This record gives sequence, structure tokens and C-alpha cells, in this order.
Amino acid sequence: MSDLHARMAARVGDLTGVVVARCAAESPYYGALPRATLQGEVARSIAAVHALLLRALRDGGGEPMGPGDLTRLVEWSARRAEERVPLEAVTAAYLIGAEAWWQTLTEVAEPGELAGAGGRLLACLHAALPAVVLAHQNAREQLHSEDRRVRRALLGALLAGRPYEELAGAARVAVEGEYEVVAFAFAAEPPSRLVQSSLDAFTRSPVLMDHVARIALVPGRADVPGLVTRLEKDVGQPVRAAAARSAGPSAVPSAAEEAGRVLDLVLRLGRPPGCYRLDDVLLEHQLARPGDGLVRLAAKLDPLEEHPYLLETLRVFVTRGLNRRRTAAELCVHRNTLDYRLQRVTALTGLDLAVPEQARLLQAALVARDLAGPSDTRGATGGP
Repeated sequence: MSDLHARMAARVGDLTGVVVARCAAESPYYGALPRATLQGEVARSIAAVHALLLRALRDGGGEPMGPGDLTRLVEWSARRAEERVPLEAVTAAYLIGAEAWWQTLTEVAEPGELAGAGGRLLACLHAALPAVVLAHQNAREQLHSEDRRVRRALLGALLAGRPYEELAGAARVAVEGEYEVVAFAFAAEPPSRLVQSSLDAFTRSPVLMDHVARIALVPGRADVPGLVTRLEKDVGQPVRAAAARSAGPSAVPSAAEEAGRVLDLVLRLGRPPGCYRLDDVLLEHQLARPGDGLVRLAAKLDPLEEHPYLLETLRVFVTRGLNRRRTAAELCVHRNTLDYRLQRVTALTGLDLAVPEQARLLQAALVARDLAGPSDTRGATGGP
């Protein structure tokens, strides 16, 4: 095949230009590259692959590519991965190149030469593409591991209020501007990759998240309730979250502390799944401060300890906004029974639910009891 080799070698210069032009026209990645890059680095890489194909054409039988050739392809592919070239762009370039090579073969080969030359081309593709794809994937995985390490370090620096600029540059993350600092609690621990993918898909940008502490920095003024709803759907379980806004990187530590306190309150109070902010638990947050006041407030309900059905009635009545109809329906009792129970609550505690100030005190006492725990747990009795 020496004559065919010479004929193809004479066409390689033009062929490289054809492949470069087709890559720019048919691949979005290459189409976005500067002309100087296409005519420089990209053209040199394509010419190097053509040199391998020429050598395979010249040598005829035997292996289409030797170990040295595959080593060079693997090294090139790893370098492309490190340069963030998408794998689909890399494989597209190889296939475009193969099509152009075959087209040129049909123009210069004699009828008796074409089958053998086509077989060598297919053999080269068969040897090259699996090695290229594997090398690219391995390099990308290593790159992703390093990216994750740097991003974890960046998030740690932001949460701790340490210098972050160098880490932000290494992670290629712009950290200036507002954030929603969000703390999460899951019923059962979901896969970290699934959580990360859900957050990234919702925000359409990479989200910094510590999957051990379960806290994330969501850029901008994000729709956090919508994000939590999407996350619940993706992980297939209820999610409780607390969010606090940070005006900039320097405010991230205080926002993270606030989100953590709010989430702790939500969990201690047994609040339903959803997204909470400090304003949603402002009273509870104030009541949660330790001291004699919290204990004395919780003690207002001590007379109900031996009557758990009265305590439950009070809790539902407060939760339902002091609405007797809704309370009776939820408890599945007659309105007269509900009225009797509420009268018993008033008689035992000395606080009248019909008086707004005293009703608010009972409501606060329920919160204080949930936070501080009952002062004395005694035997329970039933009730009507």
C-alpha cells in the first residue's frame, strides 16, 4: 500500500483543514473556540492523529496501533479532559475525522485498495476509541475528585469566616454576592450524589454543599421552598430545611449559625416537613433561651400531666388557631366534649382560653414544654 500511503500523505494537509472546519461547524464546543485555537492546538492534534493513520496505512498487516501509539492517544485524551473538553466533543472529532479520512480514501484509492484501507481505518477506530473514552473518564473522575476537595475546602473557609479568595480561584467559583444558607434534615440519609444533583439541577449552577454537616450555600435569592419541594421529590422522602440570607461572603458564618438554630428548633418542636426561616419560629427561638423563665413557663402545664388527653386537646386547639370546629373534627369528638375538655384545662391551669392574654400564655407554655420537657412525668390517665 505504499502508493496509497503516498497519495494520502499528499492530501493530509488539506484534510486537516477540512476536519477542523467540520468540527467547528458541527460541534457546539469547537464552534465556540477562538479561531486561533482551532487553527493552532486543535489542528495540531488532528494532524497528529492523521500521522498515526498514515503509519497504520503504510505498515499494512499486524496491529493497527502499537502500544506507543495508544499511549499517545491516552495522554492526549487525558489532557483534553483536564482542559474541560466534553467527552462528546472529543468523540465527535474522532468520528468526523474518520468520515473525512474515508471520503478522501474513496477519492484517491484504486478499487483493489479500498477494502483493505477501510479495514485499517475501522481497526484503528476499534483500538483507539475505547482507550480514548476510558482515559477521558478516568481523568475527569480524578479532576472531579480534586474539584470536590477544593470546593469542600472553600465551603469550610466560608462557613468559618477564613480567607477564601485563593480557594475560590482554584475551584473556579465566584463567591461574591448574596447566598441563601440552607441547613437540611432528612428522615433517612439519601445518597450525597443524588442530593447534589437535585440542588444543581434546580439552581442550574453548582451548589456548594457539605454533605456531612448537611448545609449548602445557594447563590442569589433562590426559591428555597421550591428547592425543598424539588429535593423531596428527587430523594423520595420528607425534608426539613432552615434558610438564612447572607448579603455576602463575610455574613455566611452568622447566616449558617442562624439556619442551624432554626433547624434545631424545627426538629425539637416536631414541625412538619418544609422550609423555615427565623421569622417562622421567632417566638419559639426567644423561648428557647435557657433560664428560669422557660422552666416556669413550661410548669404552667404541670397540672395536665396526669390528663394527657387534655394536653393533647389543648395542643390541637392551639395548632388549629383556637378554632373549635376544626379541633373537634381532628380529635373526632363532639363539640360538647371539646368544650368540657377546654373547661377542664382552664380549671386545672387557672388560665382561661377565652381570655386572649391567657390563651397566648398557654400557647407559649406548650412551646416551652416542648423545648424544656415536662417538669414531672407521672402516670397517665384516660379521659372522656
